[in-house]
Amino acid sequence: MKKAIIITRVLLGLPFLIFGLNHFFPVIPHPPMDGVALDFMMGLTKVGYFWPLLRGLEVLIGIALISGRFVPLALAVLAPISLHIFLFHAFVLLANLPLAIIILGLHIFLIVKYWDYYKPVFTPKLAPQFN
Repeated sequence: MKKAIIITRVLLGLPFLIFGLNHFFPVIPHPPMDGVALDFMMGLTKVGYFWPLLRGLEVLIGIALISGRFVPLALAVLAPISLHIFLFHAFVLLANLPLAIIILGLHIFLIVKYWDYYKPVFTPKLAPQFN
């Protein structure tokens, strides 16, 4: 099972590292878009900070997953990103929906395997404990 976790981490981390770096060092062309998808992407581009922030996070997440360091943190930060990728391709642009499903599946698999790190967050406490 340990090998499966390592393979899954690398398979999930590589696309984020590659596409994150592609923002800063463009090699892979962007797929053509039109309609609502293009409007959405142009809106995010116009705010200025969004793409560098997102792509920078993706690079850091990719490095963390591939290296095996800070994996629970990387998975927590990646959760809204991978969910958004899935929802965008499910409802706005059906292209690459299978890849989005794979990303979400890999992410869920790793969250299940690292669940012990997240249990305390979901454990209700009766009263706050301050030391």
